[in-house]
Amino acid sequence: MNYFSSNFKLGILGGGQLGKMLLYNTRKFDIYSCVLEASEDAPCKIACDEFHLGSLMDYDAVFNFGKNVDVLTIEIENVNVDALEALEKEGVKVYPASKTLRTIQNKAKQKLFYRDNDIPTSDFTRFAYLSEIEDALQNGGLELPFVWKAAQFGYDGNGVKIVRTLEDLDGLPKGECIAEELIPFKNELAVIVARNASGVTKTFPVVEMEFHPEANQVEYVICPARIADNVATKAREVALKVSQAFSHVGLLAVEMFQTQEDEILVNEVAPRPHNSGHQTIEASYTSQFEQHLRAILDLPLGRTDSKVGGVMVNLVGAEGFTGNVVYENIENIMTMEGVTPHIYGKKQTRPFRKMGHVTIVNEDLNEARRVAEEVKKSIKVISG
Repeated sequence: MNYFSSNFKLGILGGGQLGKMLLYNTRKFDIYSCVLEASEDAPCKIACDEFHLGSLMDYDAVFNFGKNVDVLTIEIENVNVDALEALEKEGVKVYPASKTLRTIQNKAKQKLFYRDNDIPTSDFTRFAYLSEIEDALQNGGLELPFVWKAAQFGYDGNGVKIVRTLEDLDGLPKGECIAEELIPFKNELAVIVARNASGVTKTFPVVEMEFHPEANQVEYVICPARIADNVATKAREVALKVSQAFSHVGLLAVEMFQTQEDEILVNEVAPRPHNSGHQTIEASYTSQFEQHLRAILDLPLGRTDSKVGGVMVNLVGAEGFTGNVVYENIENIMTMEGVTPHIYGKKQTRPFRKMGHVTIVNEDLNEARRVAEEVKKSIKVISG
C-alpha cells in the first residue's frame, strides 16, 4: 500500500500531546491523518488533516470514526475496546489490537497476564472492592505497607498510592483494585520495544526515570540509564519477552524496577508512544513517534540507538496555579546549549498537569543531568 501523498487515511484515537508529536511525523511523510478527541481545544487540532469531536469511550463515536480510516492507532489507552473489536471484524487494521488493549487497560488483568506468561513482576493480590483490603489486613491475608492501584483509568500518577496505614485507604475509589508488594528498588527503568506487523522487533536503549515524590509523575528521563551493562541487557531481554507475549504491533513501553539484587521486575506497560521516550526526538537516530508510525504501517524499523546522551524534563503545572498558562523564564532556558523546549499547546494549566517537556542533549550525560536540574529550577508553569 502507498502511504505517502496518497488516499490512505491514518486514524488516531486521542488528541493530546502524544498525538501532536506523532503528527510531526505524519506531516513529514505526508500521511493523511484523522483524529478523534472529546476536547475542542486538543493539541492535535492544529496538526491533523481531519479533526473529529467525540468521546473515546463512546462505542458509536469510535466505530463510526474508525470505519472511515485504513489503519487505527491510539495515543491513550482509555478507549472503547468493544468498538475496536468490531472494527477489526470489519477489516480495519487496529494497532494495538483490541485483545492487547483489553488486557492492558485493566491493571489486575495485566498483572495476571505477567504471572501466566512467566514474566517477572512484584507479588500482588486482586480485590473486587476496596473494602476487601480492610478485611484482608484484619485477617492477616495482607500486610502493610503496600502499593494500592485502581484496576482501571489510572494515569500520570493518578490511581496509585502507597498505603502505610489503614487511614491511607480513606477517600480512595471503592471499586476493583490491586495491592502490590512495595519493592525497595534501586532504579525505575523503562525500555521501549518497537514491533511491526511482520514481527520485526527493535528496542530503544534502557532509560532511567526519576519521579516526583508527591505527584508520582516522571520528573526526569535519563538516557542511557546509569546502570551496569549486564543489568541493561537483562532489562532489554525482559522487555522483549513482554513484547513477544503480547504480540503487539507498534510501540510497547515497558516500565520496570531494578531491585537491590539487580533483578528486573515489570511494573506496567503502555502500548503507544510514552513519556519515557520523549528524549528520542533530539537524542536518537529515530524518534519513538516515527518508529511507531513505521511499526503500525509495517515499514522497515528505524535505527534505535542514541546519537548523544539525553535527559528529558517534564514541564507540569506549578502548585497553586490554575488558569491561562504562562511559561515563566522560558527565554532563559533557551540560552542554554543543547536545550530544546516542547510546548504541548494546552491553554489551561493546573497543578501537576503535563504542559510540555524540555530535552537536554550533551556528550557528557552528567552535564546533561546538571543542566536539566537548572532547567527545572528556572522555568515555572504558572497562570496569568
